[in-house]
Amino acid sequence: MMKTKIFLLVTMMFASISYCQSSITFGIGTNIEVGSGANISADIITVNGTFSGNGTFNHGSLPVELVSFIANSVKDQVLLNWKTATELNNSGFEVQREGVDAVWKVIGFVAGAGNSTKAKEYSFVDKPGTRGSIKYRLKQIDYGGTHKYSNVVEVNLGETIKDFELSQNYPNPFNPSTKIAYQIPKNSFVTIKVFDVLGKQVALLVNEEKTSGTYEAIFDAKELAGGIYYYTIKAGDFAQSKKMILLK
Repeated sequence: MMKTKIFLLVTMMFASISYCQSSITFGIGTNIEVGSGANISADIITVNGTFSGNGTFNHGSLPVELVSFIANSVKDQVLLNWKTATELNNSGFEVQREGVDAVWKVIGFVAGAGNSTKAKEYSFVDKPGTRGSIKYRLKQIDYGGTHKYSNVVEVNLGETIKDFELSQNYPNPFNPSTKIAYQIPKNSFVTIKVFDVLGKQVALLVNEEKTSGTYEAIFDAKELAGGIYYYTIKAGDFAQSKKMILLK
């Protein structure tokens, strides 16, 4: 009967092939003969010499066990996060975004851990430059070029901001802190100040250049007395004030 041969021509003392939890060790120069067309399967197979014949090597485990892949919008950006439980022969992840023409485009690459039995976490930040619904997927690639795709995730960046806006704080009344949301349609230097009923400034919440987007400021009033306060925003030529109540 014709047989397939694996010639282990190694320079170290021993070569080993592991099957699950077992290990079989062969001496230097040992020939391993299996039936014609037979396959050798294991979680990890390493040949330091030469292989001849018509048989094939099969890995028993999936190259990468992807346990989560999520997308979140942050201002005008999309933050992608994914996690693997184990990795085998993992070169990395090609990050892809679906275009308006329904064609997937490569927008980046994140290197993998190679071989790992521990959980690994990865992230990627994208600035798509568009609004609305956006889809992403991962193309996991191993060192031999084999690949597989993740599930598709979708995120909505919302509509284009057209106007300046200062929202009512929430909660209101509050104790001891509250959130103040605001939006700006273009790059502007923004200041948000808080005043008491006598017009005295008691807090400066924002004082910096901001890009177009929606933001949120936190006002912590634990050191202040209860009562009525006013908060104001100035962004370019835009200015507005609103009232809030601190209960203690």
